[in-house]
Amino acid sequence: MDTGLGETQKWGVLIAIGIGTFMTALDTSVVNTVLPIIGQNFNATIANVEWVVTIYLLVLSGLLLSFGRLGDMRGHKAIYITGFGIFMFGSLFSGAAPNVGLLIAFRGLQALGAAMLAANSPAILTKSFPVQQRGQALGLQATMTYLGLTVGPSVGGWLATLFSWRIVFYINLPVGLAAIWLSLKFIPNDPSHYQAEQFDYPGAITFLLGLGALLLGLNQGVEWGWTSIPILALLVSAIILLVLFVYIEVQSKQPMLDLSLFKQLPFSMTAASAVINYIGVYSSIFLMPYYLIQGRGFSSAQAGLILTAQPVIMAVIAPISGTLSDRIGTRLPAVFGMAVLSGGLYALSRLTAQSSIESIMIALAIVGLGTGAFISPNNSALMGSAPKSRQGIAAGILATCRNFGMVLGVGIAGAIFTTVLSHGGTGISIPGSSTQNEVIFSALGMSFLASSLITLLGVITGMVRVTQKS
Repeated sequence: MDTGLGETQKWGVLIAIGIGTFMTALDTSVVNTVLPIIGQNFNATIANVEWVVTIYLLVLSGLLLSFGRLGDMRGHKAIYITGFGIFMFGSLFSGAAPNVGLLIAFRGLQALGAAMLAANSPAILTKSFPVQQRGQALGLQATMTYLGLTVGPSVGGWLATLFSWRIVFYINLPVGLAAIWLSLKFIPNDPSHYQAEQFDYPGAITFLLGLGALLLGLNQGVEWGWTSIPILALLVSAIILLVLFVYIEVQSKQPMLDLSLFKQLPFSMTAASAVINYIGVYSSIFLMPYYLIQGRGFSSAQAGLILTAQPVIMAVIAPISGTLSDRIGTRLPAVFGMAVLSGGLYALSRLTAQSSIESIMIALAIVGLGTGAFISPNNSALMGSAPKSRQGIAAGILATCRNFGMVLGVGIAGAIFTTVLSHGGTGISIPGSSTQNEVIFSALGMSFLASSLITLLGVITGMVRVTQKS
């Protein structure tokens, strides 16, 4: 399929999308880094400050499908550029927030803009690049994500120390202006024939509330207790609302989520593989600081340096794997990547109190290799298995899979970790663990092992789906 775009315009689109991807990834990692400083500045409790991150996750996840659908209806370019404007205003107001309550509210505004960006950027890339370069383009976009996540902690810490935590929000303004200019210049206008469809408001609201309740329950399960009344109420409400959402979509003539997409084996298995991959990746992101800082006694700076082994390898491998998938198909690279990820998580489960820094970084690099090899071909397969009129929905589903897998990974890993800790590691032994820290290493080993087994399911879902070369 020829997109009709010249070489200059095509790569200009990639730069515009890449800057937006880098900016949102950088913002996410930077805010997580300066969260303790924000708490000290406002004299706020940890529970209150955590909502600066939690509200962003809930709003972003709940609106991805809606903005993907709007992109299909009203044009991906218009929604994408509007998202930049909203994200910039959210950043400006967040940086100027006089108290933690308003900061949380403005972070919600930021997330609204980020949802518009994330739900439309893969669709814009897919339409702008020919089939034989789709994996390469999506791989380069993934690289920008990993670069943002990699440099975020160090940049955030440096800026907050040199100036103030508020600067981490203000830096989005000049970057956003540059990205808007590039987007207006290079991203082609959308055809107008999608605009006759009506937006499914009942479906959008039900999905927002249902997914929000589910993610909040999974996010706060470890903190509030998995059997506590608030968590059980949230999870039950989520089930009811999401079942109602499916019923609404089945009955609607113009549904927000075209469920017929999931009747296609490539699409449904690719989406399932994406969720499983992010479960594995974010379980390692959640658990490794406990191993390095609490278990091994490394400083935050030392831990941060060691942890860069994973995203750096991901950033290098993602475009290579994407380019390779354009030539040999998406199935083999995706299955290989998931298998390597499972092996990397198993390697992390065998780390002990005596493991060398080299062995820790090698295990993290294996996780990064698997993830980088998987992401680009799997994203390409998912976008390629959706019709052109549903590219926004496919992109929204892709981003929703990422956030759902992220929360699920943290929830599962956190539940196993805290359960083993509360039982004192009874009956569990990790070779080489010191007597003092045996319990924490046992808990970490069990958590990583569970994540490794879960990602093995991803190997199966990757092998089951039909090979995608288009």
